[in-house]
Amino acid sequence: MKKKRFGIIGILLVIAAILFVYPLDTYISKPGGAYDLAPLVEVVGGDEDDQGKFNMMTISVAKATPATYAYAHFSDNQKLLPAQKVRREGENDKEYNLRQKKLMSTSQYNAVTVAFEKAGIPVNIQFDGIFVLMVLEGGAADGILEVGDKIREIDGIPLTKSSLFFDQIAEKKIGDSIEVKVEREGKTYDYTIALKEIPNSEGRVGLGVSFEEDKKLETDPKVEFLTSNIGGPSAGLMFTLEILNQLVDEDITKGYNIAGTGEMLEDGTVGRIGGADFKVIAASRKGVEIFFAPDDEISEEVRAANPDILTNYEEAVKSAERIGTKMKIVPVKTVDDALDYLASLKEK
Repeated sequence: MKKKRFGIIGILLVIAAILFVYPLDTYISKPGGAYDLAPLVEVVGGDEDDQGKFNMMTISVAKATPATYAYAHFSDNQKLLPAQKVRREGENDKEYNLRQKKLMSTSQYNAVTVAFEKAGIPVNIQFDGIFVLMVLEGGAADGILEVGDKIREIDGIPLTKSSLFFDQIAEKKIGDSIEVKVEREGKTYDYTIALKEIPNSEGRVGLGVSFEEDKKLETDPKVEFLTSNIGGPSAGLMFTLEILNQLVDEDITKGYNIAGTGEMLEDGTVGRIGGADFKVIAASRKGVEIFFAPDDEISEEVRAANPDILTNYEEAVKSAERIGTKMKIVPVKTVDDALDYLASLKEK
């Protein structure tokens, strides 16, 4: 009798493990949190006497289990995302996290440059190598280079500008070898790589990597970020506003509790992001009074292919109406739109 009881318990434990632990190839997103940026972004020696605050918004994204999948399917505050909408094809956990950290780093870089420009303070920008974003399967660098590597030299020539990277490969042929020096997690590695045709490139020869130019930024005063555990580009607008608020004497928050989302591009444009609807929910829960949402442009071609698509601003308004929040949703196409709105506010 005892054996039978233990057997039933064992079966129930296995079923429970499958329901609540077994990961599916689907993700669940839901509202995250609102984080005051003052403790997370510091302009050394900057103004700290501000009454209001700028908040960075997050969403939570995690792999679904059978149980959480079923719950999310019937929840208005959770969304099921196919793996291909979260990860790139062939991307593993480490590569995904590195890409998200790179997106965050780029958003911080753009936030600093735009904020300093608005404050009329010059910055010093220097080339800092070629950052590997993806290694193509079947390409020359497959199994040799890794996502997150920073290419420093090719054939013994230090890369002091991105054009040198192209110049060193341009005249090479299939089978030619190049010497590559890369920086990875604080260490330096040297590799010899035989060039191949880049997969799906119609005959082009190369390393078979997706990359971007990395840059190093020097500012006076210095800007420090304490956001090492957060990834993605969506805090760019709020970083920009927080940095500018510390650079200038006046309190541009006017004493209000302000949040928002949107990637900060180099020219000050606020770019589209994911999860605007859930970020509105998280902001409302934290008592935010004003929420900036990207008023992004959607082409007719995209609308034709996705009839139900909404701009971030439209998503935010719809979410705000659904939860009945009194929070003001403000559309912004550029950082200047946000600054103009704040300038029009009366002191709280």
